Amino acid sequence: QVQLVESGGGLVQPGGSLRLSCVASGIIFSINDMGWYRQAPGKQRELVAVITSAGSTNYADSVKGRFTIFRDNAKNTVDLQMNSLKPEDTAVYYCNANSARYAYWGQGTQVTVSS
Repeated sequence: QVQLVESGGGLVQPGGSLRLSCVASGIIFSINDMGWYRQAPGKQRELVAVITSAGSTNYADSVKGRFTIFRDNAKNTVDLQMNSLKPEDTAVYYCNANSARYAYWGQGTQVTVSS
């Protein structure tokens, strides 16, 4: 089992920045990819960014150039730096970690972009 705990959400004005953090604990050696997903009200959960254990990254088109994903394998953390935030970035953001067999999810953290 892997447990994921997120932090760093909140309310920010358009154009502002937030940094989300996720700490993994448990059977860490089994984790391959880690990433962030988000779900806005009335919409499906969508991929925001993912990073492999080797450091390769992939981003949703809507966040490219604004968001950056970081991973520290020694600390078992994955962070999401979000800059130039837009109202359409408002959502619950979920940390995700995948092993060969399972997908693990955090409890989610709310990000609201509003003036």
